[in-house]
Amino acid sequence: MAPWEQIVLTAYYAVLVILAIYGLHRYALVWLYYRTKDRAPRPAGRFAEPPKVCVQLPVFNEATVVERLIDAVCAFDWPRDRLEVQVLDDSTDETVDISRACVDRWRARGVDVVHLHREDRTGFKAGALAAGMERTDADLLAIFDADFVPPPDLLRRTVDHFTDDGVGMVQVRWGHLNRRFSTLTYLQSVFLDGHFVIEHTARNRSGRFFNFNGTAGLWRRECIEEAGGWQHDTLTEDLDLSYRAQLRGWRFVFLPEVVSPAELPVEMNSFKSQQHRWAKGSIQTCRKLLPTIWRADVPLKAKVEATFHLTNNLAYPLMIALALLMLPAVLVRARTLGTVSGLVFDLSIFVAATSSVLAFYAAAQREVYRDWKRTILYFPALVALGIGISVNNAKAVVEALLGHESPFVRTPKYAVGERREAGGGLFRYVGRRQKVGAIEFGLAAYFLVLTGLAASNGLWTTAFFLSLFLAGYLWVAVASLSRPSPRLAAAT
Repeated sequence: MAPWEQIVLTAYYAVLVILAIYGLHRYALVWLYYRTKDRAPRPAGRFAEPPKVCVQLPVFNEATVVERLIDAVCAFDWPRDRLEVQVLDDSTDETVDISRACVDRWRARGVDVVHLHREDRTGFKAGALAAGMERTDADLLAIFDADFVPPPDLLRRTVDHFTDDGVGMVQVRWGHLNRRFSTLTYLQSVFLDGHFVIEHTARNRSGRFFNFNGTAGLWRRECIEEAGGWQHDTLTEDLDLSYRAQLRGWRFVFLPEVVSPAELPVEMNSFKSQQHRWAKGSIQTCRKLLPTIWRADVPLKAKVEATFHLTNNLAYPLMIALALLMLPAVLVRARTLGTVSGLVFDLSIFVAATSSVLAFYAAAQREVYRDWKRTILYFPALVALGIGISVNNAKAVVEALLGHESPFVRTPKYAVGERREAGGGLFRYVGRRQKVGAIEFGLAAYFLVLTGLAASNGLWTTAFFLSLFLAGYLWVAVASLSRPSPRLAAAT
């Protein structure tokens, strides 16, 4: 082989091995989950008197859902004299009037709810939360984003865990208001169920670090302050604060049996915007805190898991690298060995890594839904979407590694439910189109060639898996060009 051919194959197999390692980690999380799932946390005691809870609702231009959120929170089953609600409104549109009117209505009914409007969005969500903390003396702070509809008994089922003075945060599981709205929302729900049911439970109950998800959770004020407060030098202020708090010795609790439903993004650009923020923020947090984690006096298992957790999104640029190296690697072997059958071996490694992801999500679905076996039919689409979103998320990772700063971009909501005709929405809240469509179309064309190459050589199983790359990139690219159905605006 020529030197350049050796470099191509070395890089190609190095990427395959790294992706396989991350795949094996998924198996490890599933194993940890089943090993520890029965270690459900129990409150250390019961509060003799209900503690004061301040519920913070950070919102920005949420006209379609803000009233629904305020109504749900103000209806909490909690003593009125021990409940405070802050609508932290950074909006620049009619959301301000809608939320203020809703606040006035609930104040007239005896609820201690205030509308705090900032014209200066310094710090974005983190800045709003920090500003709200300065306006309350409550020891416990509950946080809900605009797309959530928390159940009335949520505080009753969570607060007593703070009778343990070492507990700094309690996170509940996200539910899904519009899980069956479309294939896109259904697949998102599968992704999120895996994160909450398997990852959070396995990490929390095995003594490893896990993170607050920015919403649907409660914090102890002392924990936030001791950890350094809300900071806005990353796009995932929740992940950042979570690790800083646990490094200071605070313990977190995850309650998968307590569910707070939320709305999933219903169109591709909104989904991509959310994924971009999460991927970029996790790598920013990795750069900021991973060296500190490895220097800290914490168990090795916590350091290793934190490394996998915070670097997990590096798999996206690696997936792009794998895609680009696949054809050169095949051609090199075809020239030197006279065959392309080696592609079967390559795909077998990739399938092995992918199968761990499928086992991971199947385990989560089995734990939550009676009809979980139906989800198996969606697994090809699940893999395709994970591949298709890789360009968007790889861009986010590269931006984070290069230190490129970007503002906090909200995820549009439409106040939709399970059925399309039941929802509302405003077209101006559609997610901004991402500047990666040409690359996605290019990769779709690239995998069309690869799929044809495999099929022409009779490698039909290989062609099927390559077609998932083709379908994933083409789906995401085409969906990114389209606008939501007019039915989304029916109720507005």
